[in-house]
Amino acid sequence: MRFFSDNAAAVCPEVIAALTAANTLDTAYDGDALSRSLDARFSDLFETDVRALWVPTGTAANCLALAALTQPHGAVVCHHEAHIQQDEAGAPEFYTHGAKLLLADGEGAKLTPQTIAARIDGIRDDVHQVQPHAISITNATEYGLAYAPVEVAAIGALAKERGLGFHMDGARFANALVHLNCSPADLTWRAGVDALSFGFVKNGGMNAEALIFFRPELADATLYRRKRAGLLFSKGRYLAAQLLAMLDGDVWLRNARAANEGAALLARAAGDRLVYPVEANEVFLKASAEEAAKLRGLGFDFYDWAPGEIRLVISWDQAAETIRPLAEAIRAL
Repeated sequence: MRFFSDNAAAVCPEVIAALTAANTLDTAYDGDALSRSLDARFSDLFETDVRALWVPTGTAANCLALAALTQPHGAVVCHHEAHIQQDEAGAPEFYTHGAKLLLADGEGAKLTPQTIAARIDGIRDDVHQVQPHAISITNATEYGLAYAPVEVAAIGALAKERGLGFHMDGARFANALVHLNCSPADLTWRAGVDALSFGFVKNGGMNAEALIFFRPELADATLYRRKRAGLLFSKGRYLAAQLLAMLDGDVWLRNARAANEGAALLARAAGDRLVYPVEANEVFLKASAEEAAKLRGLGFDFYDWAPGEIRLVISWDQAAETIRPLAEAIRAL
């Protein structure tokens, strides 16, 4: 009955098993065998040499990435509804030591080269105005829309032309990838992405996310920033074990596919109530306050997103039989 957030989902059994297997004596911090294997495992996945760091939260992954791409006197262009703007309590500014967020527009929380250019073209190249240093996009977006490789590549081309870093907040990267049916490489570094916050917690992990640098040199200073921020766990092998367990056998894709299929079930029931197409595991519906109250009266839990809109999130572990009652209740409104 809970459709509030995939953050509340259970930890998948493969992760639990991996934590138990990792519960042996090994080197501390990130010197253990599991942590040291991350670069190679993620390099295989992305078909290029990467540096992969474990971090405990998506906020940490996003903000450490932005700190690697942006100087304190610079700025990051993002959508005005981006998670880094709306839901991270000023953490990007904190981690970057004061870099500014430049807010741009776009339907469905998507940026385009045109909206980015419109935001930065009027900035004078002098010391009196903050200069853009990086672009950050969310895939899937805050409205559950997936950037296709061609869309990412268009922004990547602009970033290269303007000399800007390019970050992707991939809290639901797996869900976007499953929807698009493309390779991880095509959706990231081949399209110009420099750093990816690769989400695992929403997809069945416990407390580990991956920060992937497609420009490996960016990881060097980030190791110090991670420590300085209090994010270097003394028993890092437990974080590494989670990431590796979800890569093994493509558990991360299996989980994302299950969540997407559940969201599609709700989308079919919603009809013209859909605010945006369902391309990941989030469903945004038009519903009056009275209709929302009626659904809650039936026991369903969800988020009031905007006036006249609600958000429903499907988790990897919600089977179809647990979703159908909500679908039927939506049809009956």
